[in-house]
Amino acid sequence: MNKDKLLFEKSTRGSRTLRLGKLDVPPADLSALPAGSLRQKAPMLPEIGELDLVRHYVLLSKKNISITDSFYPLGSCTMKYNPLTNEAIVQNPGLADLHPAEDDGRVQGALRIMKTLADGLAAITGLPGVTLHPAAGAQGELTALLVAHAHFHASGQSQRTKVLIPDSAHGTNPASAVIAGLEAVEIKSGEDGLVDLEDLSSKLGEDTAVLMITNPSTLGLFETNIAKISEMVHAAGGLVYMDGANLNAIMGIARPADFGVDMMHINLHKTFSTPHGGGGPGAGPICVTEALESYLPSPRVVEEENGLRLDYDSPRSIGMLRGWAGNFGVLARAYSYMRRLGAEGIRRVAENAVLNANYLRTQLSDAYHVPYDRMCMHEFVCNNRKQREHGIHALDVAKRLIDLGYHPMTIYFPLVVSEAMMIEPTETESKATLDAFIADMLLIADEAKNNPEKLHAAPVTTPVGRLDEARAVKQPVLRYASSS
Repeated sequence: MNKDKLLFEKSTRGSRTLRLGKLDVPPADLSALPAGSLRQKAPMLPEIGELDLVRHYVLLSKKNISITDSFYPLGSCTMKYNPLTNEAIVQNPGLADLHPAEDDGRVQGALRIMKTLADGLAAITGLPGVTLHPAAGAQGELTALLVAHAHFHASGQSQRTKVLIPDSAHGTNPASAVIAGLEAVEIKSGEDGLVDLEDLSSKLGEDTAVLMITNPSTLGLFETNIAKISEMVHAAGGLVYMDGANLNAIMGIARPADFGVDMMHINLHKTFSTPHGGGGPGAGPICVTEALESYLPSPRVVEEENGLRLDYDSPRSIGMLRGWAGNFGVLARAYSYMRRLGAEGIRRVAENAVLNANYLRTQLSDAYHVPYDRMCMHEFVCNNRKQREHGIHALDVAKRLIDLGYHPMTIYFPLVVSEAMMIEPTETESKATLDAFIADMLLIADEAKNNPEKLHAAPVTTPVGRLDEARAVKQPVLRYASSS
C-alpha cells in the first residue's frame, strides 16, 4: 500500500503522526493542559455500521419540517424556496474556498459579485449608498440607527434621541433602538390598520431622530399615506427608516426612496432566496441616501481604473460591526438569484406574491375573520373570532395544521390583532398547493364547530405531543448523554 495514502503511521520515535497526502501534521501537544481536564479513559462511543448511522440521521431529518417537504406559510418570515442553482454556484471552489483576508487583487471576481449585488439593491430601492456589512435584518436595523445617530451628532443635533415605531412593527425595531442608545416611542395604528397620523403628529418634535416604519406592514397592508408620513417626519427634522422585511411584495414595482425613505435594510433570506433560519449565516444589507453614505460601515467595495478594491478610508464611518465578509456565501446566492431573474423577473416575483396572498385571503375570509378584509400585499392576518364560541384558539388551529402536514402560520403576531394568524404563501407556491391548504383550513374550521376536541388534542402524529409552551420557556428540561 502506498504509505502516502495512509491516515496514520508510526514514526521512527513511536509517536502517532497524522499523514494527509504528503503533509505530516504532528500530534497536538497536550502537556500545557491541566491534568484534571484530560480523560483518564477513552470515551464510550457506539460502534455501528454505516447503514445504521445513515438511517439514524435520515429518521431524525424526517421529524423536522422544512420548505422542501411541506408548505410553510409563516407570515412575516417569507419562507420562499431556495433555488438549487444558487447552491451549485456557491459550491464552486473559486467562491467556496476563498479566505476573507485574501488580497484584493486575487479576489476580483468576489468583489465584482458584491459590487454588482450592491448596485442592484440600490436600483431596487432607489437609495444609492449600500453596505453589505450587516449579518442579519436586525443587525441592519441597528446599523442604520447607528448611522442616523452619527449623522445627527455630526450636525450638532445630539438632542434627537427618540425613535418612533408603529405598534404593528416587528419586535426587533424597539430592541434595535434601545441597543443603539436611543428611546423607542410607540405610534398607534388607526382603525384601518395604518399609522394614526394624529398620534404621529403629536409625537414628532425636535427630539425625533427616526421613524421606523414597516411598509408593507406586518398586517400585509401598504401604508397609503407613506409619502405624507415621510413629509411630516422630514418637516420635524427626522429621518425615515423602512424595515425592509416585506420588500418581497413591492420590489420592482415601487422604490422606497420615491416615497421618502432615507434608510432601510433588506433581508436577503426573505427577499432574495438565501437560506433562512437555523441560526446561521444571514445578511441584512442597508441602503441609505447619498447624504448618509459617508457614515456606512467600512470597508466597502469601490471601483477604480485598475479594478475593484476594499476601501477602508472612511473617516466618518461608524466602523466595523462584525467580521464583515463572513457571509459571502449568502451574498453570492442573492447575486445569483438577482441575475437569474433580471428586472422583469424581480417585478414578477412581487406580483405573484401579492396574487397568492389575496387568493388565500378571499378563499378563507368566510371561514375565518379577517380584520382588514381588503386588498392585501404579500400576507394577510386572520383570527379565531368565528371559532371562539367553540373554545378554539389560534394555537389549536396551528397544532392541527401540523397533523395535516404543514408548518403552521405565524400566530399571536402582530399584537394589534387578538389571536392573530398571519399567513404568507410567497410567490413560489403553486395553485395546487394553495388549494390543498385552503381545503385543509376549511376542514379545520368545520372541525372547530363539530369536533373541537380534535383540535384541542392536536398534534397527535408527532413524536412529542402538545407542550406547555409557556412553562417550557420558563422551566426548560435539559438533558445530555453521558459518555462515562
